[in-house]
Amino acid sequence: MDAPCDLKARARQAMLDAGFHPDFPAEVAAEIEAATKSNAQAHGVSPRDLRSLLWSSIDNDHSRDLDQVEFAEKQADGSYRLLVGIADVDALVAKGSAVDRHAQSETTSVYTGITVFPMLPEALSTNATSLLDSQDRPSVIIEMQVAGSGEVNGQQVYLGLIRNKAKLAYNATGAWLEGRGPIPPAIAATAGMEEQIRLQVEISSCLRHLRKQQGALTFGTIETAPVIENGTVTDVKATTHTVASDIIESFMVAANVSMARFLRQKRSLSIRRIVKTPKRWERIRAIAAQLGVQLPPAPDPRALSDFLDRRRAIDPEHFPELSLSIVKLLGPGEYIVEAAGEEREGHFGLAVRDYTHSTAPNRRYADLVTQRLLKATLNGGAAYSELELTAIAEHCTEREDAARKVERLMRKVAAACLLSGRIGEVFDGIITGAAAKGTYVRLFKVPVEGRVVRGEQGVDVGDRVKVRLISVDIPKGFIDLHRIAS
Repeated sequence: MDAPCDLKARARQAMLDAGFHPDFPAEVAAEIEAATKSNAQAHGVSPRDLRSLLWSSIDNDHSRDLDQVEFAEKQADGSYRLLVGIADVDALVAKGSAVDRHAQSETTSVYTGITVFPMLPEALSTNATSLLDSQDRPSVIIEMQVAGSGEVNGQQVYLGLIRNKAKLAYNATGAWLEGRGPIPPAIAATAGMEEQIRLQVEISSCLRHLRKQQGALTFGTIETAPVIENGTVTDVKATTHTVASDIIESFMVAANVSMARFLRQKRSLSIRRIVKTPKRWERIRAIAAQLGVQLPPAPDPRALSDFLDRRRAIDPEHFPELSLSIVKLLGPGEYIVEAAGEEREGHFGLAVRDYTHSTAPNRRYADLVTQRLLKATLNGGAAYSELELTAIAEHCTEREDAARKVERLMRKVAAACLLSGRIGEVFDGIITGAAAKGTYVRLFKVPVEGRVVRGEQGVDVGDRVKVRLISVDIPKGFIDLHRIAS
């Protein structure tokens, strides 16, 4: 068995190797002290006071870098008024400041499962700019008019002052909504909050239904996190998707689409988030054909969505593996710049033309940039030139890819720790990558990924295989496997 690994030190080294700067520069400290004493008022436009509304947030159990809160009400005609409040990070992080320069360099918080490397100092991201409960916070408000059909018929974007009345978590809130657990105390303690959350479920259902009709893809991929006790990995657990997750995802997508449309209507430059039409559509068609379904020759998100929905209903046990194969073949998203009057490629997976990232400015630099573009538009000015914005978009895409690799590496390091005592054991799995650089397989029994170093010939993404664990290298995150005859 390999010697114990200092997981936090290994995560920090992974960040350095990937070109990140996990330590904040010295000049950031003085700025943080000044910023946290600021009254954080927006310049040029007075915020609307919306603190009386029943705002709530839903996030991971231990998250404190809260970016998004929600409020909804039903109209007399059966439609809905939906408000999504976003942390106004720009109010405390000035463009060109030391904090901003560091954030622009990193572009994203990195969540390794071992420790978090935040884009912004925690004095901001988990405190002063976080939408914590019972705190007054400046926010960017995205207000949408939602029809019973799920259609967003109009949007406004403006600045507001909010107060989060209930800080909720996915697991407990989802269990309650699904009849598996008690009502969360933060809901029970706030008059009207139960009705508010149930109304949000209703609106989320409408939004999701329309998105499905339009061809948005719904996956069931398994996200995992290591369980660590006294510095040792004791398990790797899959996260559970719940109705509470659906609320936040639905509102996030609607808000990001609305922000993109608002900026287009105002003829503003904007950073768009796109997922290109998949280059490996033929392999996706081949996987579908193996399951008795003929997809169209040309990439078609609606046809793919219908296929995925049918497979979820027919074989829910193996749907996560199918989802993972399709996700890998679709490829990653990227950031591009859209100028006034342009029509750029949309987001294939969401089946939408207009999409940006605006709902996580504590965690992603592109979202902070979008806030500045919005404020400049509201004030009749310009925050960035097209050249500046293009450089930022390209850097955000590159750093996001680097962050994904760090997070994937540390999942492998944790998995190697867990599997170090199981050399020689045989596992069932599914091929998740097949290229010249290597063939990779996700195991079913333990939700981790390793490399097939023997017997990898003749397999492709989506193939189910049986493999034997040959060896692990914990610091490198290597899990070496031998494909054996089924």
